[in-house]
Amino acid sequence: MLLTMRVQTILHYAFLFLLALFPCYVTLLHFSKRSKSKQQRQHGHGRLPPSPPRLPLIGHLHLAFLYRLQGILPNVSFRDLTSRYGRDGVMLVRLGSVPTIVVSSRRAAEAVMRTQDHILASRPPSTMAHTLLYGSLDVIFAPYGDHWRQAKKILTTHLLAVKKVQSYRAVREEEVRRAMAKVSDAAMASKALDVSELLYGFTFDVMCRAAVSGRAGDDDMSRRFRELLDVTEKLIGGFNLEDYIPWLLRVGVFRRAVCARAEKVRKRWAELLDKVIDDHEAGKQVLQQYEHDFVDVLLSHQHEYGLTRDHIKALLIDIFVAGTDTSYLVLEYAMVELMRNPRVMSRLQDEVRHGVPNTQEMEVTEEGLSSMTYLKSVIKETLRLHPPAPLLAPHYSLTETHIDGYMVPAKTPILINNWALGRDTSVWEDAEEFKPERFMDMSSEATINFKGNDFQFLPFGAGRRMCPGINFSLCSIEIMLANLVYRFNWEVATVIGKPSIDMTEELWLALHRKEKLLLIPKMVGV
Repeated sequence: MLLTMRVQTILHYAFLFLLALFPCYVTLLHFSKRSKSKQQRQHGHGRLPPSPPRLPLIGHLHLAFLYRLQGILPNVSFRDLTSRYGRDGVMLVRLGSVPTIVVSSRRAAEAVMRTQDHILASRPPSTMAHTLLYGSLDVIFAPYGDHWRQAKKILTTHLLAVKKVQSYRAVREEEVRRAMAKVSDAAMASKALDVSELLYGFTFDVMCRAAVSGRAGDDDMSRRFRELLDVTEKLIGGFNLEDYIPWLLRVGVFRRAVCARAEKVRKRWAELLDKVIDDHEAGKQVLQQYEHDFVDVLLSHQHEYGLTRDHIKALLIDIFVAGTDTSYLVLEYAMVELMRNPRVMSRLQDEVRHGVPNTQEMEVTEEGLSSMTYLKSVIKETLRLHPPAPLLAPHYSLTETHIDGYMVPAKTPILINNWALGRDTSVWEDAEEFKPERFMDMSSEATINFKGNDFQFLPFGAGRRMCPGINFSLCSIEIMLANLVYRFNWEVATVIGKPSIDMTEELWLALHRKEKLLLIPKMVGV
């Protein structure tokens, strides 16, 4: 009874509040129509993409809020709204006072990342990213321009080139052996294993050793790195009101509060990375006989590219944030889908177990991976259904242009719904099913790859802003997944009386499952 009265009271005050806002709504509607007419005159009556009905001031933020209350993530809600209100996979939403174009079709995605790539390759301003990354001195969030070109050149030429990635083969194989030892211990004890933690630890350790030569391998520093990765993802990928109502930043108190949050995290990163860089500078002469890590490479090219210490720290934050979660999440979702699809698991195990030349070997090495076509198809299918970044980092129009016949005003953010592209029923047969066979030799999708030429499949993006870490990520994913299924069979651990895998997800910068993946490994004779 008390609960009913409270609900009635809330509804009563909500009604009064809406009633009080009605005159404001009429006034804003009037000025909105005048503003729209003026905008159309300025742009030569260009046709904007279709849009759902909106509210004054907040635009379509209430729709996002309502979807969130129902547990529906933005990538899903944008797909549903586009199918209802959009046309040709293009829709305009007003997130607060920021008009944003959402793209959910292959043709429109190609227009953004190929046809109009030179105009749409920038990034919208983000106070959080700008403050955290030393004025956007990184690659992911930096605006399109000379600095971004140079930073990307450093990554692609000196850190993530194929030859450089191959040089870390011993690191990957050693970390796989360490992970398999933990799996073996759990199998011997017949205990459930936190596979999520195992996979995250593996990808983090590989990245840490490649970036800083394992200098962060002690427990305290490793813990600090991982805490900062988690906080950074939630800080940049969370709901930041200033991104949707930018004029709030003119309010001094609000701006100081926003910047203080980012500066606090930047300071923690600086304390950690300054120590790492200092150690490298102090031991630089000793390290010359060994394979240089990312910090060594950046320091060796510091004068050539005019890199300051802030540049180096911003690039290292980028590398850790982009390189850890993505590989870990692909591995976790691959194991989830294999557990949900025993037929696929059985076929993959047959390929891996028969693909190792010496059956006495206790592990799969990178030499044997090239012939494992079904393994590669499983990874592709995982990336199709579960791209780590369901909404690619937003593009931003430098000048007015057009997408698929619709006008894109200057300074407009553009979201590519990567998740919707991979589940487009007009492109993919049985789009919601996990079928790696679709990427095998005899299928129509066999030629689809990660290179950004197939705009229905963009796990790493495309165009100028395509992720440069493809090779590094895929090498880690392939070797780890092959070893997980080589020596072990797996069972889902019993939770609350029955085996189950909870698929509830949450989205920050990347898409995560909320619950840990608990599996029981069973060692088999191979």
